[in-house]
Amino acid sequence: MHVAVMGTGGTGGFFGGLLARAGEKVTCIARGAHLEAIRARGLTVKSRLAGNFTLPVKATDDPREVGPVELILFCVKTYDTDTAVEQIRPLVDQDTVILSVQNGIDNAERIARVVGSKPVIGAVAHVFSAVEAPGVIAQTAGPGRILFGELAGGTSPRTERLLSTFQGAGMAAELSPDIRVTLWEKFLFICGNGGVTALSRLPIGVIRACPETSALLRGVLEEVEAVARASGIALPVGCVDQVLAFNASLEPGARASLYHDLAAGRRLELEALNGTVVRLGREYGIPTPFNFAIYAALKPYANGAPPLP
Repeated sequence: MHVAVMGTGGTGGFFGGLLARAGEKVTCIARGAHLEAIRARGLTVKSRLAGNFTLPVKATDDPREVGPVELILFCVKTYDTDTAVEQIRPLVDQDTVILSVQNGIDNAERIARVVGSKPVIGAVAHVFSAVEAPGVIAQTAGPGRILFGELAGGTSPRTERLLSTFQGAGMAAELSPDIRVTLWEKFLFICGNGGVTALSRLPIGVIRACPETSALLRGVLEEVEAVARASGIALPVGCVDQVLAFNASLEPGARASLYHDLAAGRRLELEALNGTVVRLGREYGIPTPFNFAIYAALKPYANGAPPLP
């Protein structure tokens, strides 16, 4: 299977690396020093789950050099979705599948508005990974799981085929019977863990051990659940406690991508995460003071700022 990774950051680099190691033809679309390092030395993955390996892969910053592929792992940041989906047009033909593996709840719809709904499949990833250095992806925590499904719900021959390919590559892959609920479950998780680790500049182990930060995290999660239900999303009963129980199993040093972006001075996915909770709360008349505190405190950093000392 020819796979193009659009956005070879922590998520795309990790899953793309696993597919390349399994023998799939992988092309990484990247830019800057990261692109040059992959071209010169290959893609390196350092993983607590999959071990450490380096593989030569094709890399480019121009999708026009690649041509149509069978699968696009669409892993760009939410604020780059609208630009990136225009750039992937040369990769898409009638048989291409676009797997949106991103944070947020509306990326698949935004992609579908440009290329049509037929090629698009929604997905979520539960993995803590980041670009450690140019050409190097470090997976440090989390189960490394990817869940995906058709936007209309249910499974299909193409999702079954992807599942077989992913599992054959050693990926912890599962099919979701209702990807919209699955997207909101991930949204719940990332708004809580991402927002609180970024706001506090602390790893999850410290947050869960401190009663005050633990209460803050629960408050954020409960607000997201309330907004989800007002939006017509049937999150599982007890979903907040499920997130907190999952957090208890995470490595104490785990931090979400929002923290890593803040620490590095990069743009933040703030509007797509806690900012969306605040806006939907206003729309439905639901108070969201915990999410607003995160949103307000991080807003000055939203477009990037000097790296944290």
